[in-house]
Amino acid sequence: MSEAYKPASILAPHIAGFVSEKRALGYDYHSEELILLRFDRYCLERSLDTESVIRDFLSGWMERSDTEGLFNQGKRISAVRQLLIYMASLGIQVYIPHDFCHFEKKSPHILAQKELDAFFFEIDVYVPRQVSNRNLLRLSNEYKVLFRMIYGCGLRNSEGAGIAVSDVDMEAGILTIRNAKGQKDRLVYMSDDLRELCKKYFQYLCDESGMVPEWFFPALDPSRPLKNTTVDRRFALTWAKTGYAASCNDKPVVHDLRFTFVTKRINRWIEEGKDIKVMLPYLARFLGHKSISETHYYYHLTLDAARIIKSRDSIGPTVIPEVVSYE
Repeated sequence: MSEAYKPASILAPHIAGFVSEKRALGYDYHSEELILLRFDRYCLERSLDTESVIRDFLSGWMERSDTEGLFNQGKRISAVRQLLIYMASLGIQVYIPHDFCHFEKKSPHILAQKELDAFFFEIDVYVPRQVSNRNLLRLSNEYKVLFRMIYGCGLRNSEGAGIAVSDVDMEAGILTIRNAKGQKDRLVYMSDDLRELCKKYFQYLCDESGMVPEWFFPALDPSRPLKNTTVDRRFALTWAKTGYAASCNDKPVVHDLRFTFVTKRINRWIEEGKDIKVMLPYLARFLGHKSISETHYYYHLTLDAARIIKSRDSIGPTVIPEVVSYE
């Protein structure tokens, strides 16, 4: 559990047991744990004195605050719902909410080349205010490599931020992504320029720490990897400094670098006249998708993709069918 706050309500043992079970199954469960710790405080504030959680007790938790979006509300309700299902499996009488808020999935922001250039320019010139703090200065250099790795390899945030040094083969240019979504490992190949960048960065990291670190992107505390939330925050702060942030109605997030990678990769194949039906299975494996349908979904959402499909595609219905949202 989190070191900053330990659950203290009557549900504390169940929260701890549930999180431990999820992690034993291979899930990171960091953001969900933070939500459950909020729910624990909710229980304390309302003096919950029984494990039998009833519907009326959850009414306040189910409501959306004035500053909360539908996505975050849904995620908050879902985390507690899973906890209550776990408690019910232990024979405890609880109410399991079914009335999820239904919301439209945010369309991805496919970054144009000029937006990518502006973003990486701001990443490269970023220097922390406390330049005398060597750990903060180290982080500023980590971001330059991390965001390029996420974009250049189409990684999820957690896959880049949480990668161990032992899983980065800088000679062969191969990343081993472990326990990704679906609890599957996979190999990801880096481009030559990214591999060289990683080699130079790693030498800097070893020289700076005086040792071979465990994590390729260590956090402020070098014994821990960077957190997803830290990467999210740095991305948002960097994007805000670009000249495109003020006029952008669909603010991009870290995951949009992955969407952009997929879209540009498929667009290039189409422009080169390659058979997409042949190439997509390889891309699906590269991305760690369970099926080609997930890769179709990525591409299906993008407006940039529509430009190429409209001009070149004669078999669109068979290549990009209607699929459900997976990620």
